[in-house]
Amino acid sequence: QVQLVESGGGSVHSGGSLRLSCVAVGFTVSVYCMGWFRQALGQEREGVAVIDVTRIIRYADSVKGRFAFSRDINKNTLYLQLNSLKPEDTAMYYCAATSYRYCPASWWNNNNYNRWGQGTQVTVSS
Repeated sequence: QVQLVESGGGSVHSGGSLRLSCVAVGFTVSVYCMGWFRQALGQEREGVAVIDVTRIIRYADSVKGRFAFSRDINKNTLYLQLNSLKPEDTAMYYCAATSYRYCPASWWNNNNYNRWGQGTQVTVSS
């Protein structure tokens, strides 16, 4: 069974930090382009960051310098460190997997991903 399970969300004040985790079951995260997405209430899902098999990472401009994407091959787990959080970061955060080794140029396009987790909620208050 292929599954992605996120955790680590919560409620913090502006300027706070959280670390999100995504455990993969049934496949190896290090051999695919993997991404983090988020969806705020009433808005479309947007790409946050991606990592490919060579560990090249790309970030959305809105989170550059504040979020950090990493992975632990031994634990088959992805992490997203969220620092300097702002109220506009409030959203459901999802991890997702493609079937590609290298991330496409349009990495933010949801259609590139065929496996999704259930999401973890991040709420940032001012």
